[in-house]
Amino acid sequence: MSETATPATSPDRTLRTGPGRVLVAVYAVFALAATARGGYQLATRFEEAPLAYALSLFAGVVYLVAAVGLARAGRTSRTVALVSCGVEMVGVLVVGAASVFLPDVFPDDTVWSNFGGGYLFIPLVLPVLGLWWILRVHRMDRN
Repeated sequence: MSETATPATSPDRTLRTGPGRVLVAVYAVFALAATARGGYQLATRFEEAPLAYALSLFAGVVYLVAAVGLARAGRTSRTVALVSCGVEMVGVLVVGAASVFLPDVFPDDTVWSNFGGGYLFIPLVLPVLGLWWILRVHRMDRN
C-alpha cells in the first residue's frame, strides 16, 4: 500500500487555512481601504501631500499582493506573500519613524504614519502576524 500526501502535509498546503483565512480577510480589507484612500487623495488633493498619498496607495498595493499571496497555494505564492509582508514591515517601520521624527515630511497621514496609529496599530501588527503564519506553515510543510 503506497502512501500519498494529504492536503495537510502536501508542499502545496495553502496559507489560507485556519488563522490564514483571517489574515487574508484583513489584508483584503486593508488593500481596499488604503487603495481607495490613497487614490482618492491623489486625485483630489495631490498638491497637499503627494508623498503621503502615494505611500497610502503603495501600501494598498502591498496589502493586495499580500492578500493574493496568502490566499493561493504553492511555493511561488508563499514567496510573494513573504516578500510583500517584509516590504510592509519595512514600510510601516520606516514611514512610522519618519512621521514621528520628521513630521514636516508628512503633512498628512498615511496608512503607515505613526506606525499605523490611525488604524489602531493594525498596520504594525499585521506584517508580524503575516510573517509568523507564512513561516509556521512552511515549517509544518517541511515536517
